[in-house]
Amino acid sequence: MKMPEAKNATIVDVRTPDEFAGQHVPGAINIPLDEVAQRMDELKDMPKPIVAYCGSGNRSGMAVSILMQNGVAEAVNGGGIDEMLQATKLRKG
Repeated sequence: MKMPEAKNATIVDVRTPDEFAGQHVPGAINIPLDEVAQRMDELKDMPKPIVAYCGSGNRSGMAVSILMQNGVAEAVNGGGIDEMLQATKLRKG
């Protein structure tokens, strides 16, 4: 997975609120996959790129597809939470 270099990227966790409460990437915003389409205006106003992640990368892939279909070209599938946590640790380190 290639993480964007933009320091102002928005990290969006598309898992359920319960999953998010259990563990999430620091600074991530929780917008469950089933709310992505309804919250498109909010997402379009967020700093780009938008990096979506979930448990395994499946739901975040769907979220990125929805974003792109709605004109958000700078949307990246960050994969699963474990990959994202590892990537954010490496970036700080």
